[in-house]
Amino acid sequence: MFEIMDIRQKPDLLQAAVQYFWKQWGTETSYHFYRDCMERSVDTNSDVPRFYVMLDGDSIIGGYALLRSDLNSRQDLFPWFACLHVFPEYRGKNLGKNLGSQLQMHAVNQVKLKGYVKLYLCTDLQGYYEKNDWTYIGKGYLLDDEETRIYELQF
Repeated sequence: MFEIMDIRQKPDLLQAAVQYFWKQWGTETSYHFYRDCMERSVDTNSDVPRFYVMLDGDSIIGGYALLRSDLNSRQDLFPWFACLHVFPEYRGKNLGKNLGSQLQMHAVNQVKLKGYVKLYLCTDLQGYYEKNDWTYIGKGYLLDDEETRIYELQF
């Protein structure tokens, strides 16, 4: 059975989680950005940022983040679902319910507990998030001026 855990609940996972998220989403020059953001998320009492990992025993096999901003032009939207990733060897192998969907549902439950009624994400994927009732609401721009698709999930 897989377990989803806020890294604040298991501080001994912090450095492994930093490595995990940075290797999936970072660049050669962004390690300190990821490390600082995640370390500060452990020390804050605010709702976000939060980083969650999916564990198979002691091994991180997936994760996601809830963020105040996903570094795109739509700063009027909040909170953001970001950094969703599941290692390829674990994708599509969980009794008909994929792990990416489980992580998304976990995020929805977390933001509901915090009193939010919407969640946002940006991606270049088409067709994946729609399977879990995300609605495309328009485009935004990333820091490098690349266009990105913005999705909203209402609950």
